[in-house]
Amino acid sequence: MQVLRYPLLVLLLLSLPLLSFSSDSDLLLKKIKPALQGNATIANAQLSTWNLSTPLCQWRGLQWATATGAPLSCDSASTRSNLSLNSDTSLQLTSIQLPASGLQGYIPSDIGDFSSLQSIYLAVNSLHGSIPLELGNSPSLSEIDLGSNSFNGSLPPSIWNLCNQLVSVRFHGNRLSGSLPDPAGPNHTCDSLKVLDFGENKLEGGFPLFITKFTGLQELDLSANRFTGSVPEALAEMKSLQKLNLSSNNFTGKLPAEFANSKFGADSFEGNTPSLCGAPLKKCGSGSGLSPGLIAGIVIGLMAGGVVLASVSITLFQRRKKIKNKRIDEEEIELEEGDQNGEGKLIVFQGGEHLTLEEVLNATGQVMEKSSYGTVYKAKLSDGGNIALRLLREGSSKEPEECTPLVRELARARHENLVPLRAFYQGKRGEKLLVYDYFPHKSLFDILHESTTGRSLLNWPRRHKIALGVARGLSHLHTGHDTPITHGDVRSKNVLIDELFIPRLADYGIGQLMVSAVADELVSASRADGYKAPELNKMKRSNPRTDVYSFGILLLELLMGKKPGEGKSGGFDLPALVKVAVLEETTIEIFDPEVLKGIRSPTEDGLVQALKLGMGCCAPVATVRPDMAEVVRQLEENRPRNRSNLYSPADIRSGAATPY
Repeated sequence: MQVLRYPLLVLLLLSLPLLSFSSDSDLLLKKIKPALQGNATIANAQLSTWNLSTPLCQWRGLQWATATGAPLSCDSASTRSNLSLNSDTSLQLTSIQLPASGLQGYIPSDIGDFSSLQSIYLAVNSLHGSIPLELGNSPSLSEIDLGSNSFNGSLPPSIWNLCNQLVSVRFHGNRLSGSLPDPAGPNHTCDSLKVLDFGENKLEGGFPLFITKFTGLQELDLSANRFTGSVPEALAEMKSLQKLNLSSNNFTGKLPAEFANSKFGADSFEGNTPSLCGAPLKKCGSGSGLSPGLIAGIVIGLMAGGVVLASVSITLFQRRKKIKNKRIDEEEIELEEGDQNGEGKLIVFQGGEHLTLEEVLNATGQVMEKSSYGTVYKAKLSDGGNIALRLLREGSSKEPEECTPLVRELARARHENLVPLRAFYQGKRGEKLLVYDYFPHKSLFDILHESTTGRSLLNWPRRHKIALGVARGLSHLHTGHDTPITHGDVRSKNVLIDELFIPRLADYGIGQLMVSAVADELVSASRADGYKAPELNKMKRSNPRTDVYSFGILLLELLMGKKPGEGKSGGFDLPALVKVAVLEETTIEIFDPEVLKGIRSPTEDGLVQALKLGMGCCAPVATVRPDMAEVVRQLEENRPRNRSNLYSPADIRSGAATPY
């Protein structure tokens, strides 16, 4: 057998096709560019920069290294305009970074011919076909992100050829099928691997046990696949694991006992078969252990308690003359008032006890905003006070039995950075009114984009304060209640700013009240304004992670002073602008000049950290984004050093300033 191996190896080497490319740039132009472009009739804006008449330093989405391995610096004007680099055979491609770039083709087998390629970021495109076997032939490849595409077929086992150097592997949101292949080599601990994300595919089979041998793994996402069987005990024993998502599969049986005291909550396992049980999920089924006599005693006791409760309820009901229902506890006040003439009913929440049905319906209104599903009014009450009314037109929102409980959830949201909901009116024809406190201040959008004077007031400390306030409000919506509340429409137009630059989020949860067609319209509007998360192309329902994406756009908007937008006049793809600036090493130029005033060091004053945070929130793959609690923490840790311009002297003397 030893005699046969050598000639076979020689034959295999001789059978390999001879490469006719003299440089990595040749290979890019002749093989990679046509494949990624696909059959698109319009030239891709990013790939069109890959041509012999454009200097290599201006080819978008690429990073290069010299023969010594040092990164090619394109800082100087002479290097950026140097056409001779295009044919320099000593230059080696080290990174392809084209996320969300409108690519429509596939990844060719030639991808394995780049000897120095270290990273590939092609997430959120329209790439299709199978993952090429040759991807595992790249000797330097350590980071792969092909998430949110349409790749199909099985994962090639050659991917584990890279086991020794892999750091992160992301295939989230594709159509990969079959089982995950085991690493074939003797060293399959993949010590450097930190992130493994195969969520939202069509993978099947039992839990891939080889993953539990990846000793340095910190994040694992196998959610929304078709995995079956039990969750292994070895997974619970992985000490390095920080994030875990096995939700929406077909796992069964009892979870290992170690998960009872782990950092992973029920959301890591939800959406599996009902038989999956054990902490942090429900307890595994067993007999009740109660004797028939004890059960009978409990039932009788409950019935007796019910009689007493009914008596108390009747007594309370008789004391109410002007209202049909009143509920008072330590945290909530709710009054419900009905009209004898059938004009509808008004539910009043905490802080709105002074409102009556007659006063709300007779308030004089001034139109502030119109949309296809409703109108917002500034309404003046008889006592001279003002309220804001959002009218939801008939047929735009859900039926009362479904809508009213949702409104009650929204009314429980109380935070200094939220516009409070004070009352809810249900009319006899199906029309609905949401009653809010009225704030006579401009939106963040108005201040940033509608007047130069307003924008000049927003120095970096004030913008940071606004970002932190919005983050705190969102974090409260996501975590401050038994059921998380998704805002669903985070944008600068929905952030009201008062004279102390305290922000208040408006219109949270509106989409949850709407029928499907109107909810889809809200998502489309969010996309047109540049705030829509990529995964909403496949799913219509917003969630806390899509809120995080929208907040990331808002944070970039504050830093850059530019309108976000998609195909709109004056709108920009903000994350794309940042990516280009980073690649071209012109990051300082993307900041709004008003932000840089009075700043000695963008790093020491938290500007650079805020930019990184904004881009992290805008990550194409939802599971990579931080949650809002983490966003709040990072913003609090990276405050501007000089915050003396947060308030005017008059504000400070009057004591009006709130803690910051």
